[in-house]
Amino acid sequence: MSLEPIEADDLDDLDLPTPTPQLEARQFDAGLAGRPCRLVRAGARTRTLRVRRWRADAGRSDRWLLDGCQGPTVDLGCGPGRLVSALIERGVPALGVDSSALAVQLCARRGAVALHRDLFDALPGEGRWHHALLADGNVGIGGDPVALLRRARRLLGPRGSVLVELAGEPGLWRGPARVIEPDGTASGWFPWAVVGVDAIGALAEAAGLHLDRIHRRRRHFAELRRH
Repeated sequence: MSLEPIEADDLDDLDLPTPTPQLEARQFDAGLAGRPCRLVRAGARTRTLRVRRWRADAGRSDRWLLDGCQGPTVDLGCGPGRLVSALIERGVPALGVDSSALAVQLCARRGAVALHRDLFDALPGEGRWHHALLADGNVGIGGDPVALLRRARRLLGPRGSVLVELAGEPGLWRGPARVIEPDGTASGWFPWAVVGVDAIGALAEAAGLHLDRIHRRRRHFAELRRH
């Protein structure tokens, strides 16, 4: 299904840029490729990465996120594009953004549009998106959730919202992490964060957002809105 752009002139930005060493981010590529992986965190419990979910089609547990997207949506750290693809199938304009070239290639195989770009770089539709998605723990990107939420806020229109997935563990963890495969192959260390349900309200306020609603089931989500 083709992607309906927000505005016609935004299409100028949809050509995938030539990858540069700074743009390449391969920490999660083993998981994107389907290999079982764990996220090892300094001083904290190791977390199993949900690799099968990343690569599968959107499932029942994704429905709350998808139902919350009622207009043009940008998926930050889109991975293989299951949510972008599902939104397009629903008739919702959607764009993925990921710093991994492999992720963007996997999106293209689904017929989803994604940019190979750092999410802090200029993106099409700045200040006009209805929704920004931070699923699958992506609120941890960069290790600074407040900075990331502020970036997401700048992408939104006046009534826009950020839909974010939260961890089952309480509190906020920030620190170095790396991805390890079963054979011991490991990525380099990189900054990451894990945000629990009880921590998201204060982080949202610090980013100029307010906590609108929380969904707690097998997975935990929150919707944050601009003040």
